[in-house]
Amino acid sequence: MLRTVTCGALNLNNLGESVTLCGWVQKSRDLGGMTFIDIRDRYGITQLVFNMDDNKALCETARTLGREFVIKAVGTVVERSNKNPKMSTGDVEIKVSALEILNAAKLPPFMIDDETDGGDELRMKYRYLDLRRNPVRNNLVLRHKMAQSVRRYLDALDFIEVETPVLIKSTPEGARDFVVPSRMNEGEFYALPQSPQTFKQLLMVSGFDRYFQIVKCFRDEDLRADRQPEFTQIDCEMSFIEQEDILNTFEGLIRTLFKEVRNYDLPEVPRMQYADAMRLYGSDKPDTRFEMKFVELNDLVKGKGFPVFDNAELVVGINAKGAASYTRKQLDELTDFIKRPQIGATGLIYARHNDDGTIKSSVDKFFNEEDLKQWSEAFGTEKGDLLLILAGSTDKVRKQLNELRLEMGNRLGLRDKNTFSALWVLDFPLLEWDEETERYHAMHHPFTSPKPEDIALLDTDPKNVRANAYDMVINGTEVGGGSIRIHDRALQALMFKHLGFSAEEAQKQFGFLMDAFEFGAPPHGGIAFGFDRLTSIFAGLDSIRDVIAFPKNNSGRDVMIDSPSTIDEKQLKELKIKTDL
Repeated sequence: MLRTVTCGALNLNNLGESVTLCGWVQKSRDLGGMTFIDIRDRYGITQLVFNMDDNKALCETARTLGREFVIKAVGTVVERSNKNPKMSTGDVEIKVSALEILNAAKLPPFMIDDETDGGDELRMKYRYLDLRRNPVRNNLVLRHKMAQSVRRYLDALDFIEVETPVLIKSTPEGARDFVVPSRMNEGEFYALPQSPQTFKQLLMVSGFDRYFQIVKCFRDEDLRADRQPEFTQIDCEMSFIEQEDILNTFEGLIRTLFKEVRNYDLPEVPRMQYADAMRLYGSDKPDTRFEMKFVELNDLVKGKGFPVFDNAELVVGINAKGAASYTRKQLDELTDFIKRPQIGATGLIYARHNDDGTIKSSVDKFFNEEDLKQWSEAFGTEKGDLLLILAGSTDKVRKQLNELRLEMGNRLGLRDKNTFSALWVLDFPLLEWDEETERYHAMHHPFTSPKPEDIALLDTDPKNVRANAYDMVINGTEVGGGSIRIHDRALQALMFKHLGFSAEEAQKQFGFLMDAFEFGAPPHGGIAFGFDRLTSIFAGLDSIRDVIAFPKNNSGRDVMIDSPSTIDEKQLKELKIKTDL
């Protein structure tokens, strides 16, 4: 090894030792007779000291070092006269006797420091430099620790890690596939997997009753902060189980991760029906760090002559506790917020529970004191509370109020990133209607089993068929989802029929799986966790980019290596591909 110790290891116990350090120059300070250099590696920073009186030539060499030069320094550990309690090595420094420049460096395009002056695009272009910064590096260390914890937990429960193919078959369900042309099979294409779904089911048919994989998945879809074209899942499947077994096993995994990685005792995870989540929070992934549940007001407000309420399918609101002091300007800001095109509400009704006990609303013309008292009782208001009410069609107004609830959670400081609230959401609808294609689609995927008691409804009332499916939500983010699978060919064929597949189409796309079911498929189910999302929550980040070593930007580009890019005409000819731009 070129070094005998790392830059984060030395302390007063090492006084007098001769050591060799290697790393990057973080910064230098020339004080005339003495020069100080901070040398950095991924373990920490150590101060080097050079003295003109001891070795003039060595000190002059040190003065030539620029930021990010790679150096090797030999010297003796001595006690610092001016200690730095903010550094783990701040009690000592190295009195250097030999210095070697291993590689000079250009001036970096942004500061390699915890607080950098580089913007997102610049940092992504020079990602290899950004990865030298503590915040980004620490995120990857966190990711590593989480992966190791996952493997230990699942290995102890007899799960086997199995790799599944990356070049697979394109199927019509789900998001858009990334496709890969096959040179040896002209005119035919592989697809990159959106998940290993069918393969893990086939592993269950094969008798591998407990499978997992930390696996790359690919989806060609529009991007945002928590979405990348390639992402990582903790993918799991089990045989001879029921839903309860899945929930208990993987709740255990999440609670173990919190304890081992964050030293956080996550309490037992409560469960909520999908229908209740939509009714109380307007979302299938509610943030339960704070209450502010929806209260429906139809019985109290209809028939009072206020057209906005009288003509609405649903009138519903939230109690923003302690926000009665909001000014008219702040209330106008909230109104503008919900009127944004991406939310689409037309207006906001509010009522204050004043300190004198009176209730005053923005619609006092239509509602008397007794009416408003009933509102207060329905919401359980106290002095200082603010009621925010929306009206409209049920599905739309619930989604709009969910956005307003989250906004109020932010404004009132109720969404602390160091507080964690997990929730199981159960019994999703099996199918959802698509207006554009005028047919039902699987809400999760076509291999999800319906609730046994709802199977008869597939022919008569498909929209009310419940799936044997479950999601785990943490702090308002879906971090994992799964289901009990169909393991019977006849039921799988019926499912494909209700999804609009002909028998021939189903056989062409998924015949391999249905054929496998005829050779003794066990009851099975599983779950997949978004590993990037989970890591970003543990790191307290809104974006998954900084927990991925080399992420793409919002256009799906890697600006560091300039990808995607055109390919050579010779390659196109070999693949029998012509471009038409």
